[in-house]
Amino acid sequence: MGQPTSPAPSRMAQYATLTAALLGWMFDGFEMGLFPVIGKPALKDLLTDQSQLDRWFGVIMAVFLVGAASGGVLFGWLGDKIGRVRAMSLSIFTYAVLTGMCGFATHAWQIAVLRFIASLGMGGEWSLGVALVNEIWPGKSRAFIAGLIGAASNVGFLLVALLSIGLGQIIERVETLLLAVGLSQGLTNTLLQNSAWRFLMISGAFPALLIFFIRLFVPESSKWEEEHASGKTSNWSNSDLMGVLVGCFAAIGIIAAWSPMAANLHPAIAIAITVVGLLIAMLGFLYPVKMYLERTIAAGALPNGSSSFVLGRMLLGAGLAGIALLGTWGSIQWAPRWASELQPDTEQVKYFAAQKTQIATALGAIVATILAAMAAGKFGRRPTYAVLCLGAFFSAVYFYRFHTTFNMQFLVAGFIAGGVTASFYGFFPLYFPELFPTAVRATGQGFSFNFGRIIAAIGGLQTANLMQMFGGSFPKAGSLLAAIYLAGVFVIWLGPETRGRELPE
Repeated sequence: MGQPTSPAPSRMAQYATLTAALLGWMFDGFEMGLFPVIGKPALKDLLTDQSQLDRWFGVIMAVFLVGAASGGVLFGWLGDKIGRVRAMSLSIFTYAVLTGMCGFATHAWQIAVLRFIASLGMGGEWSLGVALVNEIWPGKSRAFIAGLIGAASNVGFLLVALLSIGLGQIIERVETLLLAVGLSQGLTNTLLQNSAWRFLMISGAFPALLIFFIRLFVPESSKWEEEHASGKTSNWSNSDLMGVLVGCFAAIGIIAAWSPMAANLHPAIAIAITVVGLLIAMLGFLYPVKMYLERTIAAGALPNGSSSFVLGRMLLGAGLAGIALLGTWGSIQWAPRWASELQPDTEQVKYFAAQKTQIATALGAIVATILAAMAAGKFGRRPTYAVLCLGAFFSAVYFYRFHTTFNMQFLVAGFIAGGVTASFYGFFPLYFPELFPTAVRATGQGFSFNFGRIIAAIGGLQTANLMQMFGGSFPKAGSLLAAIYLAGVFVIWLGPETRGRELPE
């Protein structure tokens, strides 16, 4: 659009940015992986009616996804307005501190509220980090960097399982350490009981220290600085965020309609609330971008037609992400819980089965995210996504329908399914930045990836209902939800092929 070429950042600046972003995504994965692993012991501790455990588990996961969707738009908007680095620091502070506060919850609803606020920052950090790294690293490196992004998040998932297993083995040493630093015996017992879920939640505050590194060593994107100098960032308006607020409440209303608190609500009414709420949420999250584009076009800084072009790309991205995220959160994310149910032994044995399953799926994901991004760089974005969808469907069905015993074969199948279904998270950091110009990159990809979380949240809420339909069988419910991947084989061809192209200005 007539802008001068951005000066190449120094090598030190590139590596500092990549290091901060990878650590941020790793901690993102840690935050996301916490609840699927420790949710069951936490809810056993907090709920008086244990029959509601599955429903609360689904609600808290759904609330987290809705918060991440809202945060992706909110902090993406902030990153396009005030800069990637400052907004990323705020997003990390939000998810770290609020996750730590979950360790002090006394009721299930408090976990839901705190996880919602924490996920605002987590969703924002993803979109901001992806925008910043893609704008600072050269084009030929972006496929490998995108793979590292997806791998870093799954290293966080792996750390959760390793840490929880380690705590189970050295719990007495941890108790001695906590007492040595001055904690009372009563407080120490509270922190370490029920698989030490409170201690693990509090440990989620540790990523806040990353902010100091970011502020000291990570430079702002020169591409964004050019947009700021040209005056385009002034076209973002605070009042437009009311749309995000309305969209957020609409999404929460959908969750409430399917939660244990609305157990007597007729399914037809819940479905109607879901359809209307999803439409309102979509329009609300799109509103800030629509208003920005209209102001920028009126000022002559963007050509006519830019609004429908960008909004169309955002909806396409949301569809692609929604397919992958629904498959992950509605199916594979429940794998640790399913593994524990296959163990007829003690609670400790069940707990370790869940951790080993998360380790297997996380290791598969670390490998597959890098391979998927590299494949997209070599063979093209559209054919790669289509193949990933087919692989995700068949690997998930193989995992759930052909394994009834927790053993090494089960873990190998989990490694494969966890890898293929997570491979999309190496693909999206490569493809989504290529869909949007610099001025709306953080917001556009934030909406695309994170609105997919709302779709996943709605679908994931049905997991418990599907289990009831199939007589309590999670493998049947998980296999049915995995069929969503087949839709992606066709949807991807609606998008552009961006292989070999530079990021749009």
